[in-house]
Amino acid sequence: MKEFEQYKRQGEPDKSEKASLWEAAIGLQKTDGLEVSEYLKETAKKHIEGDITIAEAKEYVRNYHQQKERRKDGDRTAEADEVSTRVTEILSEQTFWFNPEEFIGIHKRLFEGIYDHNFQQLKKMRKQE
Repeated sequence: MKEFEQYKRQGEPDKSEKASLWEAAIGLQKTDGLEVSEYLKETAKKHIEGDITIAEAKEYVRNYHQQKERRKDGDRTAEADEVSTRVTEILSEQTFWFNPEEFIGIHKRLFEGIYDHNFQQLKKMRKQE
């Protein structure tokens, strides 16, 4: 992703790592056929530069999409932007463990408020297996 390439080349470990996390998060959206907004990319750059925290990036993106005019049917940019910030946050924590319960928790964090899923039902189904 050329938007963040400069940070990876500069050699500053913190900026390089953040750039890689944002690339992964945005790349995951592309696998679902979703595109993020230019606003998200600019916000990501502020985070990479250290001007804002990941929590502030999440808040900026959420506020941006709340203030935008109602999106057209089929436009999932808000979803892609919000999930990208959540993915970046989760990856930066480096504390998740790959097990079913952790995946359910990650799924909830990524899509909470975006889709109307019953996460308690998912947990019950997992326990019954």
